[in-house]
Amino acid sequence: MTDTLQPQHSAAPEGGASAADSPKKLSRSIGVVGGTLLTLSCVTPASSLFVIVPDLFNALGTYTAMAIAIGSVICIAVAFCYSELGTLIPSAGGEYAMVGTLAGRFAGWLVFIQSLIVVMIVPSIIAMGTADYLAPVFKINPAVAGAAVMIAATIAGLLDLRANAWITGIFLVLEVIACAVVSFLGFANGQRGLDSLLHGVTADTSGTSSVGFAAVLAAMGTALFVTQGFSTAIYLSEELENPRKNVARTVLWTLALSVAIITVPVIAITVGAPDLATLTGGDISGLVTGWAGSGVGTFISLCIALAIINAGIVMVIQNSRVLFASGRDRAWPDSVNKAFGTLNKFSAPWISTLAVGIPGAALCFVPQDLLTNITGVAVAALYLLVAVAALFSRRKHHKDAPAWRQPLWPALPVLVIVVLAYTLTQLDVTALVWTGAITVLASLYWVFYLRPRQETRWVITLPEDEQLD
Repeated sequence: MTDTLQPQHSAAPEGGASAADSPKKLSRSIGVVGGTLLTLSCVTPASSLFVIVPDLFNALGTYTAMAIAIGSVICIAVAFCYSELGTLIPSAGGEYAMVGTLAGRFAGWLVFIQSLIVVMIVPSIIAMGTADYLAPVFKINPAVAGAAVMIAATIAGLLDLRANAWITGIFLVLEVIACAVVSFLGFANGQRGLDSLLHGVTADTSGTSSVGFAAVLAAMGTALFVTQGFSTAIYLSEELENPRKNVARTVLWTLALSVAIITVPVIAITVGAPDLATLTGGDISGLVTGWAGSGVGTFISLCIALAIINAGIVMVIQNSRVLFASGRDRAWPDSVNKAFGTLNKFSAPWISTLAVGIPGAALCFVPQDLLTNITGVAVAALYLLVAVAALFSRRKHHKDAPAWRQPLWPALPVLVIVVLAYTLTQLDVTALVWTGAITVLASLYWVFYLRPRQETRWVITLPEDEQLD
């Protein structure tokens, strides 16, 4: 495979564009704490708990915590791959820069497409959940609420990154409080023992039914989606101080905190739900109201609404960096590359931000189940390709490069590849078809546009001060 690591100035734009027309550098302005706050807000534990987890309760009942636990174990191995590759290849391009540098340009392009699917869809899925949690105050159509959140998040994403870190940090405190309240109430109103977590039972119109392990595997795409945002720390690698150390720290701290903040309330809800029908229904706000009254239920709902807005802001910020990097690496015609690389006075890639936020608002009018299933497929494929790249991380000059190194290499990447390859075969067929079709179209773009212009297109770069010799 071709090693594509290049200094930022190595590939000149077509048409003889001047250096002044080239995209500017992002500025290093945040440390581990700020990066973790931003990334944890992108995971948005409360939004995952209140928007995504109810789907798991509906499908798996008392096995929901089991599914999240298995997904978290897979994510630990994935996080090790991200931490090593993210410190070895610290680029705002994230996964595609890592994979493209280590495993070749086409592999990097395939990863970029999967990550683009994720970054365009996930904010919309989360944003649509706002309506449910504003219901105690006023009723609003979920699609309209989601679109409004996406527009607000886009406006916030155009501001200074350090200011956004403080804003999202404050919102994050509120959602952690909401998760803590749910945990306390669930354990305080326990109806069944912790052993119920090991016996999969759900409720349907005919009563109760057992849940097999096959159902857990079928839901693994959603389970991986619950903690998916931990990996987005690498998108901030060009804005993190001392990225060689801080990228790995941010990835691992974010995963550990998000798993704890999500899993503890899930266990509490499972043992505290008054009956299986209520648990399977997945109405967590209704459960809180039943446990503690309408006042507490309204408070929790409003905290979650703020958490969703917070998640939208952070996702737009981080996801715009992917488009910024793709413009810098000349994945598109010159005019598009220049636009994606344009920074405003706050050093934010403002056109890239609009390119993430505005389509995200439009996607709020697409059925949520379809979006969730497509994202599950793309996340599994993305993690699998990153694990493949991890197998190439210790060859040639990368072997001795200064980077955080994962334990049990290469066993962990191989394990991730095997598990996720099998998981993909168990996911929703419609979602597989949609994701496959997008990937095929992107591959044709590679064959007919990028590959014939490989001297000037899709030249994966790193900032000069992070260049690996």
